[in-house]
Amino acid sequence: MKLGDYLDKEMILPELTASTKEEVLAELVERVVEVYPSLDRERVLSVLKERESLGTTGIGDGIAIPHGKLDSLDRIILVAGRSIKGVDFEALDFKLCNIFFLVLAPEQVAGVHLRILAQISRLLKDKEFRSAILTASGTEELWQLLGNA
Repeated sequence: MKLGDYLDKEMILPELTASTKEEVLAELVERVVEVYPSLDRERVLSVLKERESLGTTGIGDGIAIPHGKLDSLDRIILVAGRSIKGVDFEALDFKLCNIFFLVLAPEQVAGVHLRILAQISRLLKDKEFRSAILTASGTEELWQLLGNA
């Protein structure tokens, strides 16, 4: 499994402007509804906030992987975002998050959803890979890095 199988170039946000957890979620979701206008922005945000209420998806090492399931989806949607300055995402290690992967999945594909979350976690455990994401010059370089990962 490669992230590029689920991540489209247009779903890479190299310079998030958000400064809070809520703003990060809104900015990531904004890209989702731009590309998939049939999705209800408020419903998507509600699903993500509900998941966050169970426990933060800020897993540490500057990484957050907000995710949720929607019955209105027919495919997995993946968005990658980067904040150079970092955002307090209530991460488990109490550090700012710089790398964000939003994963939205249809209700009926739990197995694939979990494999994508595991793949993202596995890739981002590599300090050099995280560093490459943070130092990539923009969308094209991030796409080269993430599309083949």
